[in-house]
Amino acid sequence: MHLFFSTPVWTSKINNFESVNNEMSEYISSLRKTDPLGVVKSNFKGWHSKNFDLQNKEPKNFIEAIKNNINNSLTSMNWDLHSQSVKIKSMWAIINEKSAWNQKHHHSNSDISAAYYVEAHDNCGDIVFYDPRPARVYKHPIATESNDLNATVNSVKPEPGLLVLFPSYLEHSVKPNMSDKKRIVISFNLSLERN
Repeated sequence: MHLFFSTPVWTSKINNFESVNNEMSEYISSLRKTDPLGVVKSNFKGWHSKNFDLQNKEPKNFIEAIKNNINNSLTSMNWDLHSQSVKIKSMWAIINEKSAWNQKHHHSNSDISAAYYVEAHDNCGDIVFYDPRPARVYKHPIATESNDLNATVNSVKPEPGLLVLFPSYLEHSVKPNMSDKKRIVISFNLSLERN
């Protein structure tokens, strides 16, 4: 058996995530205080920040902390990193209190997108990924149980310090937060641009 046209989703914990999460939690809280309405995109009941200013100290520290994890994913794709530069195009935060969720969407005009969990608890809302192949979604036989070959939907359970990277074209949603504690995620898009 060969796995042709597989869709990668990378998950990894970052080093020293506790201190990174403390700094980013304070940064995100200050953004919410200055802009309590935020923006509405895929979020329902949750708060979505405007894009971070990537020149600020906290986002710079965060990018430095996740750099190795990103590089591992890019290397596994065998993309030419000599003739292309990796650029983070946008970065923002979402806070989902109880019952908040995010509808199915994808991130256009970028190559890799991410979710990084600053704060996560049991039942706070898995990120759900959908099979990007239209033919598989249109018609598929009934399976006795779901596995990596037959599933048309998969999910990742959030946990603090977890970085999830995925192709930007991959549609995803976030289940409702059923816990009494908030879920804080940082999302971003990166692109490879020719030098």
